Amino acid sequence: MAGKLSQEELEEMKAAFETGNITEVAAKLKELESSENQSLDIAITGESGSGKSSFVNAIRGLTDEDEGAAKTGEVEITKYPQPYPYPLLPNVTVWDLPGIGTPSFQPHTYLKQVNFSRYDFFIIIASARFTSHHTKLAQEIHKMGKKFYYVRSKVDSDLHAGQTCRPSTYNEVQILQKIRNYCIKNLRDVGEVSPEVFLICNWKWDKYDFPLLQDTLQNNLDAQKRHVFTLALPNISEKILEKKKAELKKHIWKQAFKSCAVSLIPVPGLSFTSDVEMLMANMKHYLTVFGLDDNSLARLAKQVGKPVAELKSVIKAVPMANSISKEWIMHLLTTSVCAASLMITEELLDFVPVIGVLLSGGVSFGTTYYMLNNFLNDVVEDAQKVLIKALS
Repeated sequence: MAGKLSQEELEEMKAAFETGNITEVAAKLKELESSENQSLDIAITGESGSGKSSFVNAIRGLTDEDEGAAKTGEVEITKYPQPYPYPLLPNVTVWDLPGIGTPSFQPHTYLKQVNFSRYDFFIIIASARFTSHHTKLAQEIHKMGKKFYYVRSKVDSDLHAGQTCRPSTYNEVQILQKIRNYCIKNLRDVGEVSPEVFLICNWKWDKYDFPLLQDTLQNNLDAQKRHVFTLALPNISEKILEKKKAELKKHIWKQAFKSCAVSLIPVPGLSFTSDVEMLMANMKHYLTVFGLDDNSLARLAKQVGKPVAELKSVIKAVPMANSISKEWIMHLLTTSVCAASLMITEELLDFVPVIGVLLSGGVSFGTTYYMLNNFLNDVVEDAQKVLIKALS
């Protein structure tokens, strides 16, 4: 079952429900939901002029001209660490760090100057060749127990030069391999034993090693950090949309448990009120994560040069975020409860470890799961249509 909780999580929830102690149930639910509130801080560094600021924009799905984009220029602009939150999830922040190797920022003092402990991992960027400045910084990062990744930017410029100067023998694959080999040799020459280098262009997010870099960063994070990083990814491919869907499927079970727990509290009307507010918050969150809110659609329309209305025209299954009200949720509830009861009967067959203790809260559990699951499926369907329209 997609998004199913682990056996360990199921056993913990079962034990909490069986005690009848609402405080303990709430504590377990808080543990399960902690990934939603996790912060993630990504540091971008490299020598001045290497394209750090443009990369800060690219990894957040922004162009240099979009609102909230990092300032870029031919000369070093960044004088101290600058935070740039993801448009979709502000608890994920990309930090544009000052260039290494300048008189003010030398490798041996650099990490202390930029407050090293703040960041979860580092991306070290070069636009030509990697030098001892890069490897010395990497060594210091390694000593302190953090991960780092080498990125070679501006490969589109190398490809363009090759195509212009040698059009009859131009071969993109060979040029990229030559660049990769050159970077690896540079790094080995200055002390890096087994370097891995990602080749990217800051304006072509679906080409070269950009998707591989995103996958690598995601896979190397722990489960909670991976969750927030995945949801923050720009919606530039169907693969990313499916990854986000899988992450949020896990979250649906946690919300259903929360609804079930509230239903056990003997306060008239509390469960229904809580369910309505929970559904509203999660549905709006899904629309934002998949770029179906007004701000995301306006930004995408500008990036692809299409009217916003054209992108909105393919959104058929879900409403816009500002249309999701308590009244809309209540109407949806009245038409969904019967279907939810039928569906959850089948789903609970996989929930044998906790089915007994869920019965008293079964209606809330089933309705919450059913409605969020269906809504998420609809959101992803519409997000795929918007992506196709944007790229057409």
